[in-house]
Amino acid sequence: MMKSRKPNSLHIRLYGDKTLREVAKPITEFTDEVKNFIDDLTFTMYEKDGVGLAAPQVGRSLRIFVVDPFWFANEGKKNPLVLVNPEFKEFKGEVESDEGCLSLPGIFEPVHRAERVIIEGLNGKGKKVRYETDGLFARALQHEYDHLDGILFVDKVTKLKRIFLKKKLNDIQNTTDKNGKNIGELLL
Repeated sequence: MMKSRKPNSLHIRLYGDKTLREVAKPITEFTDEVKNFIDDLTFTMYEKDGVGLAAPQVGRSLRIFVVDPFWFANEGKKNPLVLVNPEFKEFKGEVESDEGCLSLPGIFEPVHRAERVIIEGLNGKGKKVRYETDGLFARALQHEYDHLDGILFVDKVTKLKRIFLKKKLNDIQNTTDKNGKNIGELLL
Protein backbone atom coordinates (compact mmCIF):
# COMPACT_ATOMS: atom_id res chain seq x y z
CA MET A 1 0.00 0.00 0.00
CA MET A 2 1.39 3.34 -1.08
CA LYS A 3 1.61 6.13 1.49
CA SER A 4 -0.23 9.32 0.68
CA ARG A 5 2.12 12.03 -0.47
CA LYS A 6 1.89 15.56 -1.73
CA PRO A 7 2.66 15.79 -5.46
CA ASN A 8 5.76 17.68 -6.56
CA SER A 9 6.08 20.34 -9.22
CA LEU A 10 8.33 19.23 -12.07
CA HIS A 11 10.61 21.41 -14.21
CA ILE A 12 9.28 21.95 -17.75
CA ARG A 13 11.91 21.21 -20.38
CA LEU A 14 12.07 23.75 -23.19
CA TYR A 15 12.81 23.55 -26.90
CA GLY A 16 16.40 22.44 -27.34
CA ASP A 17 16.28 19.92 -24.49
CA LYS A 18 17.38 16.56 -25.89
CA THR A 19 14.66 14.62 -24.04
CA LEU A 20 12.02 16.36 -26.16
CA ARG A 21 13.46 14.70 -29.29
CA GLU A 22 13.71 11.13 -27.97
CA VAL A 23 11.22 8.36 -28.66
CA ALA A 24 9.86 7.55 -25.21
CA LYS A 25 10.03 4.07 -23.71
CA PRO A 26 6.91 2.07 -22.81
CA ILE A 27 5.89 1.45 -19.22
CA THR A 28 6.14 -2.23 -18.37
CA GLU A 29 5.12 -2.10 -14.71
CA PHE A 30 2.95 0.20 -12.59
CA THR A 31 5.31 0.72 -9.66
CA ASP A 32 4.82 3.23 -6.85
CA GLU A 33 7.45 5.36 -8.59
CA VAL A 34 5.39 5.41 -11.81
CA LYS A 35 2.20 6.23 -9.90
CA ASN A 36 3.95 9.05 -8.01
CA PHE A 37 5.34 10.37 -11.30
CA ILE A 38 1.83 10.42 -12.80
CA ASP A 39 0.62 12.43 -9.78
CA ASP A 40 3.53 14.86 -10.20
CA LEU A 41 2.91 15.17 -13.96
CA THR A 42 -0.78 15.92 -13.39
CA PHE A 43 -0.02 18.45 -10.63
CA THR A 44 2.53 20.20 -12.86
CA MET A 45 0.11 20.40 -15.81
CA TYR A 46 -2.41 22.29 -13.67
CA GLU A 47 0.24 24.40 -11.94
CA LYS A 48 1.55 25.58 -15.33
CA ASP A 49 -1.98 26.16 -16.73
CA GLY A 50 -1.56 23.49 -19.40
CA VAL A 51 -4.25 21.42 -21.11
CA GLY A 52 -1.83 18.52 -21.44
CA LEU A 53 1.65 17.43 -20.42
CA ALA A 54 3.79 14.52 -21.58
CA ALA A 55 6.57 12.82 -19.62
CA PRO A 56 9.33 13.98 -22.04
CA GLN A 57 8.36 17.58 -21.27
CA VAL A 58 9.59 17.07 -17.72
CA GLY A 59 12.73 15.16 -18.72
CA ARG A 60 11.40 11.59 -18.47
CA SER A 61 11.48 9.51 -21.64
CA LEU A 62 8.36 7.48 -20.80
CA ARG A 63 5.18 6.84 -22.81
CA ILE A 64 2.89 8.70 -20.42
CA PHE A 65 0.86 11.84 -20.82
CA VAL A 66 -2.01 13.59 -19.08
CA VAL A 67 -4.67 15.84 -20.64
CA ASP A 68 -7.56 17.92 -19.35
CA PRO A 69 -8.50 20.31 -22.15
CA PHE A 70 -11.62 21.69 -20.50
CA TRP A 71 -10.69 22.39 -16.87
CA PHE A 72 -10.05 26.08 -17.45
CA ALA A 73 -13.45 26.50 -19.15
CA ASN A 74 -15.34 24.45 -16.52
CA GLU A 75 -14.83 26.84 -13.61
CA GLY A 76 -11.55 25.11 -12.74
CA LYS A 77 -13.20 21.67 -12.31
CA LYS A 78 -10.38 19.19 -12.87
CA ASN A 79 -10.88 15.90 -14.68
CA PRO A 80 -7.41 14.66 -15.72
CA LEU A 81 -7.11 11.83 -18.21
CA VAL A 82 -3.92 9.80 -17.94
CA LEU A 83 -2.77 7.68 -20.89
CA VAL A 84 0.08 5.21 -20.58
CA ASN A 85 1.47 3.43 -23.66
CA PRO A 86 -1.23 4.98 -25.88
CA GLU A 87 -1.87 3.93 -29.48
CA PHE A 88 -4.06 5.64 -32.03
CA LYS A 89 -6.47 3.27 -33.75
CA GLU A 90 -8.11 5.67 -36.17
CA PHE A 91 -7.92 9.21 -37.55
CA LYS A 92 -10.81 10.90 -39.40
CA GLY A 93 -11.01 14.22 -41.20
CA GLU A 94 -8.67 17.17 -40.90
CA VAL A 95 -8.88 20.52 -39.18
CA GLU A 96 -6.48 23.41 -38.63
CA SER A 97 -6.24 25.32 -35.36
CA ASP A 98 -3.68 27.25 -33.32
CA GLU A 99 -1.54 25.30 -30.87
CA GLY A 100 0.88 26.26 -28.17
CA CYS A 101 3.08 24.21 -25.89
CA LEU A 102 4.55 24.57 -22.40
CA SER A 103 7.93 23.56 -23.90
CA LEU A 104 7.69 26.37 -26.48
CA PRO A 105 6.58 29.39 -24.42
CA GLY A 106 5.18 32.32 -26.35
CA ILE A 107 4.77 30.44 -29.64
CA PHE A 108 1.30 29.78 -31.10
CA GLU A 109 0.85 28.58 -34.67
CA PRO A 110 -1.84 26.87 -36.75
CA VAL A 111 -1.38 23.10 -37.11
CA HIS A 112 -3.31 20.55 -39.17
CA ARG A 113 -4.58 17.61 -37.10
CA ALA A 114 -7.14 14.85 -37.49
CA GLU A 115 -10.61 16.09 -36.62
CA ARG A 116 -11.66 12.85 -34.89
CA VAL A 117 -9.54 10.14 -33.28
CA ILE A 118 -9.79 6.80 -31.55
CA ILE A 119 -7.03 6.09 -29.04
CA GLU A 120 -6.38 3.19 -26.68
CA GLY A 121 -3.97 2.79 -23.81
CA LEU A 122 -3.82 2.27 -20.08
CA ASN A 123 -5.07 4.67 -17.45
CA GLY A 124 -3.07 5.69 -14.37
CA LYS A 125 -4.06 2.47 -12.62
CA GLY A 126 -3.02 0.19 -15.49
CA LYS A 127 -6.56 -0.53 -16.76
CA LYS A 128 -7.23 -0.55 -20.51
CA VAL A 129 -9.12 2.51 -21.79
CA ARG A 130 -10.41 3.64 -25.19
CA TYR A 131 -11.54 7.11 -26.25
CA GLU A 132 -13.27 8.24 -29.41
CA THR A 133 -13.32 12.02 -29.53
CA ASP A 134 -13.04 15.18 -31.61
CA GLY A 135 -12.40 18.89 -31.22
CA LEU A 136 -9.99 20.22 -28.62
CA PHE A 137 -9.84 16.85 -26.84
CA ALA A 138 -8.70 15.08 -30.05
CA ARG A 139 -6.16 17.85 -30.74
CA ALA A 140 -4.73 17.62 -27.21
CA LEU A 141 -4.39 13.83 -27.50
CA GLN A 142 -2.51 14.15 -30.80
CA HIS A 143 -0.27 16.94 -29.53
CA GLU A 144 0.74 15.05 -26.38
CA TYR A 145 1.17 11.76 -28.26
CA ASP A 146 3.61 13.51 -30.62
CA HIS A 147 5.78 14.33 -27.59
CA LEU A 148 6.15 10.59 -26.96
CA ASP A 149 7.71 10.24 -30.43
CA GLY A 150 10.01 13.26 -30.12
CA ILE A 151 7.81 15.48 -32.32
CA LEU A 152 6.97 19.10 -31.45
CA PHE A 153 4.07 21.03 -32.94
CA VAL A 154 6.47 23.44 -34.67
CA ASP A 155 7.65 20.44 -36.74
CA LYS A 156 4.18 20.43 -38.31
CA VAL A 157 4.00 24.09 -39.37
CA THR A 158 4.93 25.19 -42.87
CA LYS A 159 8.56 25.71 -43.80
CA LEU A 160 7.91 29.43 -44.24
CA LYS A 161 6.42 29.70 -40.72
CA ARG A 162 9.48 27.90 -39.28
CA ILE A 163 11.72 30.48 -40.95
CA PHE A 164 9.77 33.25 -39.22
CA LEU A 165 9.98 31.35 -35.90
CA LYS A 166 13.74 30.79 -36.12
CA LYS A 167 14.73 33.65 -33.80
CA LYS A 168 12.15 32.72 -31.14
CA LEU A 169 13.20 29.06 -31.33
CA ASN A 170 16.89 29.99 -31.07
CA ASP A 171 16.17 32.19 -28.03
CA ILE A 172 14.40 29.28 -26.32
CA GLN A 173 17.10 26.80 -27.36
CA ASN A 174 19.76 29.04 -25.83
CA THR A 175 18.37 28.12 -22.40
CA THR A 176 19.96 24.65 -22.70
CA ASP A 177 23.46 23.55 -21.77
CA LYS A 178 25.96 21.68 -23.99
CA ASN A 179 24.30 18.37 -23.04
CA GLY A 180 20.91 19.55 -24.27
CA LYS A 181 19.41 20.02 -20.81
CA ASN A 182 17.62 23.19 -19.73
CA ILE A 183 19.71 25.40 -17.52
CA GLY A 184 16.85 27.66 -16.50
CA GLU A 185 13.33 28.81 -17.21
CA LEU A 186 12.99 31.28 -20.06
CA LEU A 187 11.43 34.62 -19.29
CA LEU A 188 9.24 35.84 -22.13
